[in-house]
Amino acid sequence: MNLEDYQFKDRLIKGITKDGHFKISVVKTTEVVKTAREKHQLSLLNTVVLGKALTATMLLASELKGEERIQLRMDGDGPIGAVVAEANSVGEIRGYVNNPNAELDYSRDDVTLGDGIGLGVLRLSKVLYNEAEPRVSTIQLINGDVTSNVAHYLAQSEQIPSAMLVDVGIDEDGNVTEAGGLLIQRLPDAPDGQIDMLQERLGSFAPIDQLLADGQYIDEIMKKAISPLEVKELNRQPVDFFCRCSRKRFINALSMLNLDDLKDMEGEGQEVVCQYCNRKEKISKEEVEKIIMDAQAKMN
Repeated sequence: MNLEDYQFKDRLIKGITKDGHFKISVVKTTEVVKTAREKHQLSLLNTVVLGKALTATMLLASELKGEERIQLRMDGDGPIGAVVAEANSVGEIRGYVNNPNAELDYSRDDVTLGDGIGLGVLRLSKVLYNEAEPRVSTIQLINGDVTSNVAHYLAQSEQIPSAMLVDVGIDEDGNVTEAGGLLIQRLPDAPDGQIDMLQERLGSFAPIDQLLADGQYIDEIMKKAISPLEVKELNRQPVDFFCRCSRKRFINALSMLNLDDLKDMEGEGQEVVCQYCNRKEKISKEEVEKIIMDAQAKMN
């Protein structure tokens, strides 16, 4: 990686306006989206939809601490089925879709990108420190657009006035050009009406992928999005498509099955696949037999 590539790699930046009224996060997820597409062999439709979901989830996770994490799941009646994205505060993002090959009939005049997910339910789960159970919120999808539904969730469930943009750029050859997003949230002491002004400005804001393609990095995008207010950077960090699955975790997952299911596998190996990153791992028949023996020992 040369110096320029390193300087402009996928990162998230957080800031707060100098008057303390708004916080803002901006993220570049170009390589994250490209990696997701490659790992899951995604159709063009799924590349855009999952790319937006991964980007939006990372923006939401920017408010978490340490190993806390957030999962966004949208289950709709469109051909994609379910879209799942997960991120934590250290910049690890992963996700998948139920039907990676799904496409739309673009010959229809009335077809939109939102038809990929369709109508259904958005479920957001947060795993937080010092809380035994995840916090889960569920709302109806207002349409199939990722950005609109996440903004709707913030307004309904979190009751935080927010403005969000999430974009994935695709060129004429179907390649991902750039991807990224931004999230502005009002803090408690902000005057009424200011968030409305920012939301209105973002309505005519250039797409994030276009700004990135024009050579504007997350710092400049942050300043431009919050203008005329002045912003102070709080921190920045790299973000990556990263999954913590491992051979040990696959074996542990098999160990959680009941004895009858395990006995059905006796005498043969198993191929286990991680939904999140599509990693495949072969578990030998000897390893399966050991799992069965351990399960029987626990019952005695």
